[in-house]
Amino acid sequence: MKRRKRQKGGIFRFRKLQTVIVVFLLLVGVLCFVQWNVPYEEQERELEPVEQDSLDLVTLDQNPECLIIWEDDDMGRQGLELMEDILSQMKIPYETVQGEESNRHDLEDYETVVLSVTHWNILDEMLLKLRDWLEGGGSLMVLYPPDINGSFQVFAKDFGIERLGNGYVVMSGLRMTRPFMIGGDNEYVITDPFESSLSVSLDDNAEVYMESTDENPVPLLWKTKQGEGEAVFCNIGIVEKAYRGFYSTAYSLLEETCAWPVINGSTFYIDDFPSPVPGGESKYIKRDYGMTVSEFYTQVWWNDVYNLAEEYGIRYTGLVIEQYSDDVEQPYERNNDIQRYRYFGNMLLDQGGEIGFHGYNHMPLCLLGFDYGDGYESYRLWHSYEDMLASIQELKTFCEELFPKEKFQVYVPPSNILSEEGRTMLKEDVEGIKAIASVYIGDMEENAYEQEFEVAEDGMIETPRIISGYIMDDYTQLIAFSELNFHYVNTHFQHPDDTLDEDRGAALGWEEMYQRISDYTEWLYTSAPDILNLTGSELAAAVQIYDNLEVERDYTDGRLKLHLANFRDEAWLMVRINEGTPGEVTGGSLTEVAEGLYLLEAQDDEIEIVIGQ
Repeated sequence: MKRRKRQKGGIFRFRKLQTVIVVFLLLVGVLCFVQWNVPYEEQERELEPVEQDSLDLVTLDQNPECLIIWEDDDMGRQGLELMEDILSQMKIPYETVQGEESNRHDLEDYETVVLSVTHWNILDEMLLKLRDWLEGGGSLMVLYPPDINGSFQVFAKDFGIERLGNGYVVMSGLRMTRPFMIGGDNEYVITDPFESSLSVSLDDNAEVYMESTDENPVPLLWKTKQGEGEAVFCNIGIVEKAYRGFYSTAYSLLEETCAWPVINGSTFYIDDFPSPVPGGESKYIKRDYGMTVSEFYTQVWWNDVYNLAEEYGIRYTGLVIEQYSDDVEQPYERNNDIQRYRYFGNMLLDQGGEIGFHGYNHMPLCLLGFDYGDGYESYRLWHSYEDMLASIQELKTFCEELFPKEKFQVYVPPSNILSEEGRTMLKEDVEGIKAIASVYIGDMEENAYEQEFEVAEDGMIETPRIISGYIMDDYTQLIAFSELNFHYVNTHFQHPDDTLDEDRGAALGWEEMYQRISDYTEWLYTSAPDILNLTGSELAAAVQIYDNLEVERDYTDGRLKLHLANFRDEAWLMVRINEGTPGEVTGGSLTEVAEGLYLLEAQDDEIEIVIGQ
């Protein structure tokens, strides 16, 4: 049988096709190489935390400006704790006295008085003294609505109350009646409301700042003149940490001026990132995108999260997990599947972000004997201090090989759980860790390591995360608003696997989840366009500057003079001017951020603001 001769044209076309295939494969190879080998340059941080022991700090000897009068009952004690936290963080010197003993104090020694008293009858003669002091030029703040008894009813008119109801009412939400708070254009829902506010109507002399969102609004914050003095009445009746910004703002309304230090920082964390990417499929990812989890993380989630950062200048702090094993004894296996670590990590760093530690695995730093409580059945305890330390040392070596130009200064505890032994280990035996970022509100999670924005006694910088996730519910919105007005700070954390978990919003679908976090960031940067975007270590440096700062105030003849002890390089303060407008400023610069409220960038330790009427 004769064979057909191959035509020369066919050979040419086949070779041409081979060439196309080879070129195509080379291009694919180049694209893959570029995708998984994103370069990054060593980042120069705007702010760097320093060793606390290296600072020569001084404490100002100031006379108390405020007297907190409190009652020894549940509300009185809660109010005392709240105001002590607020005033100490505003760097306003104060004293406290129990209500029954308050008659011994001379009110003329104080500029302001805060009442954290439920039953005004215990004040006895002090009520008459307060009235005289107020009329003579004092400034009084009623922290929460008291019991409706004869003593309060007698003095109600002094606070602009024209009609007083017989009981308390439930408020479903609150809104500002004037733009005196940052981000105050929105209405804020009260979660788990109860009968917390007095039913009142006010006379024409009361200046209302806040009211409820109900059909018949209840005044929630107002100010009245009383002779030469002024009184501020807080009718919210919810005395919790989440509401600090409302009460600090109320306090700032008391005198002609008020100035207090703030952090000025916005930081977004991504927990478990980079980390091993879950294999397989997810119900909701498959439903909406027809992709595996790995494909979704790379092609959709990270693309959107990255672009959100590009839009607002966010510089993420990613917290690395090396393995998702439950190993709690040495030796620890090295994770050699590092392509995605380099890809995600280098992109994050190239965008100006930062890498921190989350853990070798997702086991909190807790030794045998620690009680996790309910809900953590899969968590194991480290068998020894040495095993626990070796896990972090393995993570450190792993990260140093992946990101050799990076410093690792921030630690975030898995599930925000951290034992005393684990914390001691981080401070004493893990070189480089300057800050721990856990949570601001501890009751959100059982056994959570709850923090304040502060430098701890051992020098570790505490930088709590205030809010989390993509759902951005009513409580999240309220506390974010509160903290923007108290510390001028935003801290938020998210997990890639939020998109897989029904409890964290996965059933909504990524499109809705992403829309919610986008709406939040739009609100944040519209409300506070001057807030600084910081990485985790930069936030730690900002907290260190803020916490070390002490403020001495003097307002005389239309001039507000501020002396800043422990000032170094820069500092930020809020200045409330209740009467007049600012003119010439020396030693800093002012930016108006709300009605009568200014962000002060301090450039010197001596600042003077001329205030015109």
